[in-house]
Amino acid sequence: MDEKVKVDGGGDTSHLYEGKTVRSSAPSRKKAAGRLKSSTEIPKDAIPEIHVPSFIESFFGGPVVSKQKFLPADRMVSSLQVGAVSSLLILSFLTLAITPVSGTAWFAISNILGLSSLAGLFHLSLIVIGLVGGIYGSFQRDKRAMLISYVALILVTVRFAGSTVEFRFDFLPEGEIAQKFILILYAVFLVMYIELSSGVIRFSMLDTSIRMNEVYVMGVNKITRRYHTSLAIAPVVAGVVALMTLLINLIIPAIVDIFDGSADVASERLRESVELTSVYGVALGTAIVFLIIAIMFGVNLPLRIQQMRERNA
Repeated sequence: MDEKVKVDGGGDTSHLYEGKTVRSSAPSRKKAAGRLKSSTEIPKDAIPEIHVPSFIESFFGGPVVSKQKFLPADRMVSSLQVGAVSSLLILSFLTLAITPVSGTAWFAISNILGLSSLAGLFHLSLIVIGLVGGIYGSFQRDKRAMLISYVALILVTVRFAGSTVEFRFDFLPEGEIAQKFILILYAVFLVMYIELSSGVIRFSMLDTSIRMNEVYVMGVNKITRRYHTSLAIAPVVAGVVALMTLLINLIIPAIVDIFDGSADVASERLRESVELTSVYGVALGTAIVFLIIAIMFGVNLPLRIQQMRERNA
């Protein structure tokens, strides 16, 4: 006799569907579409975010971050790194030679505190920070280290109480023309260091994008040649600007002689003027330089030069 297995409530499954609606088919899409309301609002995720770059980001060609991944440096980037560090070494020596501690804010603070050696130590620390930060930033391609180097090397030259040219070392020449040319040399190497170190970052970004197939750039050699040309022009422009700024006490008397040849006494007084050889003369020279640059951009000289080169080509 076969035994029957009896399960309590085995055939009744109605309790599984209590309170639930059982459909025999999927909901009608037409009916669901009829209940939807049309809207003209633009979805929030469809609006792109606009980021306006700051001055520092525009200067570096991108946001300043502590670390950015680059591929190993190619030949162009390596040459820029060596050039940036070489310019930095010369710049650091010139900064140490031509920037005395006297006249700086930390010199005044150290005198108030009665610690005369504190000013010299802080002054030397700024130069060392600029040197170490620049070398590290150039070889490691770290933008923040470069920025710290720029700030330190520029801050160390700021003097709030000084009306004459004064050097730190006694073996440097004391003649006015020789001193001005040393200052011009400092300005040239400062511009070259900033340009070469920022070029390290820009060409590293370009090289990484090309080798990672993120962008396709035609005429890379042409871009490199133009950059080398700009590197040759940059020190010339920096030298001319510094020359006009620092030698304003000789430029103005020369202009007076041109328009009035009989005014020898007036031109001689201008050459020996204390105001023109002090910070006031530098400020006047700076104003004249900015005036000339404003006139050049007012007549749109860069565009005219570009159009002339295109016609010649």
